[in-house]
Amino acid sequence: MATQTAVLERTAVRKTAQTGDTVARLVALTFASVVLLIVAVLVFELWVGSAAARHKLGWSFLFSSDWDPVTEKFGAAPFMYGTVVTSVLALLISVPLGVGAAVFLSELAPASISNALTFLIELLAAIPSVIYGMLALFTLVPLMRNYGEPFLKKSFGFLPLFRGPAFGVGFLTAGMILAVMSFPFIISVSREALLAVPRDQREASLALGATRWETTSQVVVPYARLGILGSIFLGLARALGETMAVTMVIGNDPSIHASLFAPGYTIAAVIANEFTEATGSVYPAALVELGLVLFCITIVINALARILILATTSKGSKRP
Repeated sequence: MATQTAVLERTAVRKTAQTGDTVARLVALTFASVVLLIVAVLVFELWVGSAAARHKLGWSFLFSSDWDPVTEKFGAAPFMYGTVVTSVLALLISVPLGVGAAVFLSELAPASISNALTFLIELLAAIPSVIYGMLALFTLVPLMRNYGEPFLKKSFGFLPLFRGPAFGVGFLTAGMILAVMSFPFIISVSREALLAVPRDQREASLALGATRWETTSQVVVPYARLGILGSIFLGLARALGETMAVTMVIGNDPSIHASLFAPGYTIAAVIANEFTEATGSVYPAALVELGLVLFCITIVINALARILILATTSKGSKRP
């Protein structure tokens, strides 16, 4: 009798555990489905809201450089160009500085200094973008107009990238402020990835006679490369979608220029500037379609990032 009771109790406990697992699985599935639902709703709303522009402009919207609300001629090319150029500039500046700072904070700096600087870096990530824009407008723009751009023009003026008048506002200034804004994200995530490297990896390298720098560059950084790549694409996502700071320093000119000194425009900036004054049916639909284009660019870049990470992981997992 006692044995039968014990068996029944174990069966009841097993059923209760299975019920709990089922409930937890359903809750997790619900949360994941909500994320997919939000993405689907965003795409649907952007697609429906841009219907008038898509029907009138077609595929020419993506390749045209015209932007004339009076004649209802709209093209996304200048804004796509400005978004890509400023984001690439931001990465070229912020990635070496961010990864280098993360290596210093995780591997070389004393713990007290590392913790204090990390706290300050996290504060930088929390500053609103409009504050960055104001600081750039009153400090970075004059510096670039009076010193930075004239120096680059004098030293590298033979290149098309550094020709033309020095306005202080333009692609280069916007890229620099985006670099400052993405800088904290790259440092924070890269530092956590480097700190997650097992201590055994460092000790084994040092025991084999490697120097501290050889251990860091040849063992620690390659081990944490996936986290570092993730931080880079997180910074890129911040640069692609940034609005206010870029709007205040890029010049807001819907044109394509080879020179980095020239003013330009980005997708997020033109939507923020012109959506409230858009009238008619095609004008606001064209702005919504720009949002759809930015959404697609973000998805494509994140997909490429995922493919890169998977390829890197597969390559690293192969054994000779």
